[in-house]
Amino acid sequence: MSLPTDFGPDSGGRIKGLTVVKPIVYGNIARYFGKKREEDGHTHQWTVYVKPYTNEDMSSYIKKVHFKLHESYANPNRIVTKPPYELTETGWGEFEIVIKLYFHDPNERPVTLYHILKLFQSPVTEGTPPVGRTLVSESYEEIVFQEPTQLMQHLLNNVKPITNGQWTHETNFEEKKEKTLEKIVVAQTKVRSEISELKEKLHLAKETIAKFKEEISKLQNNPGSGILTSV
Repeated sequence: MSLPTDFGPDSGGRIKGLTVVKPIVYGNIARYFGKKREEDGHTHQWTVYVKPYTNEDMSSYIKKVHFKLHESYANPNRIVTKPPYELTETGWGEFEIVIKLYFHDPNERPVTLYHILKLFQSPVTEGTPPVGRTLVSESYEEIVFQEPTQLMQHLLNNVKPITNGQWTHETNFEEKKEKTLEKIVVAQTKVRSEISELKEKLHLAKETIAKFKEEISKLQNNPGSGILTSV
C-alpha cells in the first residue's frame, strides 16, 4: 500500500478535538475432530481473527496484526500483513492469545487485544461434543483514535468496502446489544427497588433510635421515675 508523503515526519500533526471510532470484531472459531489425533493428541482445528464490524477494508489503516500464541507452538509469534487478519492452527487446549494491531502511521500507538481461545462448550456437558460442529467465541470492540494525526485521519477516511454483498458475523451483535440493554434495565429497576427498601429501613431505624434517645433523656432528667420501691 502506497502512503501519502506530504504529511511530514510528524504525520502532519494531530487534529485537536477530533475522535474517530472504528468498530471491530475479534475472536475464534473451532471445530472438533471427533477424537484425538494419534500423532499429536490434538482435538480441534481453530482460527483466530480480527475483522471489521462494518463492511470496510481495514488494510487502509492497519499495517499488520501480530498474534502471540502459547509457547508450546512452533514460532508462537505470527504476523499477518494483509486481510483476512487470521491464522489457523490445531490444538487440544485453551489459552490466552495476545493480538496486537499496528497502523500504517508509525506515530499511532499499536492497540493490544486479549482473547481466550475457546474450544469447548461452556458449561461443559457430559458426553462427546458433536463432530464437525463449529464453536464461535467472538467479541465486539471499538478502536478509538483520540486526536489522530492528519495522515491517520486521511487513512481512516479513505476506507473502501470489502464486498458489495451482505456483511454478516457469526454473532448477532445487535441482538446481543438489545438483550444486554434489557438486562441492564432489569438490573437498574432491581437496584432502585433495593435502594428504596433500604432507605425505608434506614428511616425506621432513625425513628427507633430517636425514640430510644428520648426515653433515655427522660430517665436521665427524672432518675427516680420508673423505679418501684417497696416498704
